[in-house]
Amino acid sequence: MSIRKKIRTAFRNYRTTVQLGLFLALRDIKRANIWTTVLITLVMTLTFLNLIVIRGILVGLTQGSVQANRDKYTGTVFISALDKKQYIEDSHLPVGIAKNIQLVEALSARYTAAARVEADYKIPTPRGEDANRINATIVGINPADEEATTRLSKSLIQGSYLDSGMRNQILVGASLLKKYSSVPGTGSSLLKNADVGTTVRLTVNNNIKDVTIIGVLKAKVQTIDSRIFMLDSELRPMIDRNDFNVNEIAIKTKSPADDKLLQSILLGNEIDLLAKVQTWEEAQPQFLRDISATFSLLGDLIGSIGLVVASITIFIVIFVNAITRRKYIGILKGIGINGLVIEISYVFQSLFYAAGGTLIGMLIVYGLIVPYFSKNPINFPFSDGIFVADIQSVLVRILLLYSATVVAGYVPARIVVKQRTLDAILGR
Repeated sequence: MSIRKKIRTAFRNYRTTVQLGLFLALRDIKRANIWTTVLITLVMTLTFLNLIVIRGILVGLTQGSVQANRDKYTGTVFISALDKKQYIEDSHLPVGIAKNIQLVEALSARYTAAARVEADYKIPTPRGEDANRINATIVGINPADEEATTRLSKSLIQGSYLDSGMRNQILVGASLLKKYSSVPGTGSSLLKNADVGTTVRLTVNNNIKDVTIIGVLKAKVQTIDSRIFMLDSELRPMIDRNDFNVNEIAIKTKSPADDKLLQSILLGNEIDLLAKVQTWEEAQPQFLRDISATFSLLGDLIGSIGLVVASITIFIVIFVNAITRRKYIGILKGIGINGLVIEISYVFQSLFYAAGGTLIGMLIVYGLIVPYFSKNPINFPFSDGIFVADIQSVLVRILLLYSATVVAGYVPARIVVKQRTLDAILGR
């Protein structure tokens, strides 16, 4: 017999074995107790949800922060001063180039400087107490450009947005005000007795200006919540920046997927000689990356525990089923059914339970959980938590679940099938 005929015969025998195993599996499932089938499928559904939902929520906690950092601070491409420079030299070049690129929807050029803000400055400070002042970063913005880029006004929790026609106004991040800060502060870290309508003394570069707090910001982005915002036209004279060179530029592309392309265009125009050009992912703070990796690992760990529990459950169910049907298995072997056929039939039964649980779980995740969290983010103090269930990671976990199920179904069937045929028939 030629090698080709041997391969064809082996394949035909293997196909027959699989078909017969599938037939026996379907026959056993049809004859099984309906409540047993429902219970096992429910266990597999809960296992699937444990793999997907817990990780989705944990990763979503930090993913909400990551998206907020992009949408409310960096934009999709972020240009900042070189490490040894105080500001972006020749800022008009990257701004002008970006404005003429079709991918760009909006951009905001910002001035930043160190500032001191003092409340109650008209009242003598009692002896033994520190003056009611804080040090913070002040940002000069064009209100219309900033609104188009980051929707800064959406982060207001009190007061109103900056008006380019009004003078001596500031917006203050909630983390700087004792009344609004969620983290207790001491000493000069928080400004006391300050709220919307309060007039405070602003000192920048030894230039002093009395300004009024017109709004409080809480974006759940630390960079925003710990800053002070005012009109760029007012901040420029205070920092003696007559050359219009800014400190950072946030650019919003029409689609977040265009960030790499826009970065490459800017780098192609040698903007990297003047400033750092980063995508929103590269501009993320390191602590956000570390937290994201930690929460993802934690979600995988918790999910793996559920996977082990499901494997043990399937193992026990198949093992008990096979033990109670030893006589039936012995008869099958006695009439010439290959032991591999019986083992395959139990593997198919395990896969049936896994497929049922996965299907129900997918309907719950994508039919209920994902739409719900899209409309109702979890309101955590540090982020608006979303639910992360990308198809790629879900498919990987389904593969893991099926792999564990196949092993858990095969091993107990193999243990019982290996018994001597006569002992199995006689129940010995």
